[in-house]
Amino acid sequence: MLIEQYLTDDQDPRTAEKVLGKLRDMLTSGEAVIYLAIQKKPAVTLIPDCIAVTNKRIVFCIPENLGLTTAYKTFPWAEVKEVSFKEEFFGSKFITIPQRGENIAIDFIPKVQARKLYQFCNEQLEKVKTLPGFDEKISVLQNENLGDDYASYIEIEDQTPPSIAEVQIAEPEDELTQKLQKLKTLYEKQLISQEEYENKKAEILARL
Repeated sequence: MLIEQYLTDDQDPRTAEKVLGKLRDMLTSGEAVIYLAIQKKPAVTLIPDCIAVTNKRIVFCIPENLGLTTAYKTFPWAEVKEVSFKEEFFGSKFITIPQRGENIAIDFIPKVQARKLYQFCNEQLEKVKTLPGFDEKISVLQNENLGDDYASYIEIEDQTPPSIAEVQIAEPEDELTQKLQKLKTLYEKQLISQEEYENKKAEILARL
């Protein structure tokens, strides 16, 4: 991963090297970082927030504990409703609106970087809309009560899913059964991870 290609809009080289080094260990098969935006406050920004765009997701790198730790909040593109930004006196505020849950906003993103973020994010959102099963997944995210927290710290791919016993319910066409069937369809089409599938299935079964 050549760092120079991510320094095209005055990104801080030291921060970029540190963040990209960590992201390198998080990338899944076939995933690549497309763009990196780095917060720049009016005063010296010792520990800036960063936003990385990959071909699979958007990643928010938020330092915590005086920079000793970093929270990586990620949203696969299918779970992002839209992005926007607002140019302010000092930089821009970049806002990500997920299909469910709270918005995430990072301020003091340099204006040029915010425009590029907006451009690259929308390119990825347009691509994901053409994938098979996209409309079905969005319908579930918007209409089914499968939980509000769709941000995760690290996606885990290429796992061999364990065999899952079919759930036997007396009334196969009741509401809970329909939710389980839709959830299983999403999993089989690889639109949600194994971890998401297991967690949401457990939530539904807990209502029996």
